[in-house]
Amino acid sequence: MEVNALKENGINFLSKSVLPMVGILVFIILWSLLAKNINTSLGAFPGPKAVYEQSISLYEEHIEERSKASKFYDMQEKNNAQRLAVDPNYDAKIRSYTGKKTYVDQIFTSLITVMCGFILSLLIGLPLGIAIGLNKGLNSALNPIIQILKPVSPLAWLPLVTMVVSATYTSTDPFFAKSFITSMITVTLCCLWPVLINTAVGVGSVENDLINVSRVINLSTMTHIRKIVLPSAIPLMFTGMRLSLGIAWMVLIAAEMLSQNPGLGKFVWDEFQNGSSNSLARIMVAVVTIGIIGFLLDRAMLKLQRIFSWQKIV
Repeated sequence: MEVNALKENGINFLSKSVLPMVGILVFIILWSLLAKNINTSLGAFPGPKAVYEQSISLYEEHIEERSKASKFYDMQEKNNAQRLAVDPNYDAKIRSYTGKKTYVDQIFTSLITVMCGFILSLLIGLPLGIAIGLNKGLNSALNPIIQILKPVSPLAWLPLVTMVVSATYTSTDPFFAKSFITSMITVTLCCLWPVLINTAVGVGSVENDLINVSRVINLSTMTHIRKIVLPSAIPLMFTGMRLSLGIAWMVLIAAEMLSQNPGLGKFVWDEFQNGSSNSLARIMVAVVTIGIIGFLLDRAMLKLQRIFSWQKIV
């Protein structure tokens, strides 16, 4: 028994740790070899070494910019203290630092935007999906509309969203930038459908025996949904949420490029327009960053699914 257990542990370690590392290593080697043979108008295609160097450079720029911001605020506080010492009635103000957004700042902007769009899609998709799953008439009425809107590209939605936001969001002192609102709504429109459809399917797939039990004990509508429907539909609901979050992250990059929301999409577009010798390597840094963050978001959603779902998730 001990030998079998050791063998099984060894196989699990090989499949979960060693083989993924081998795959990554092979990918890096192939990437390095192929990059040397690809020449563009901006120079050779960046290999792993160039990408690593530019990632360090971008982080150093972030630290330098943060240092400038800290000195800027320290200087204002010092000047205000000196003026208040001379004139206690002086109206001391702290002006915001207006330096450029760093790469790290743009990562956080993209994360905030995608999570806002994703949460908005859940607020719309989950209740509507439950309603559609419970009501066959509503399902029949809305299904054609859902099937028509579902495959629409973010590139098609973005001009319409931009025009609507520009016409309706007219505050002289907006709390959120128009580019942020535009990107968020575009993300919501594109990632809404998987969570809505999977929720509706999950709710509509509740076993008849459970529904009959609910009728026999005369559960109220809300109790029926809370006690019978949701526990049965949770696995498919989380599948829809994982798909929606992945789509949201992909859509966001294109939306930020075109709306000029200061996130990773805008960073990629600005580097492409810049055309310097380091631009390709910096774009590749963004590509790797986007991939890693997308993977981490999916793992986080999978972790939540394992916590809340009764099914065994691999």
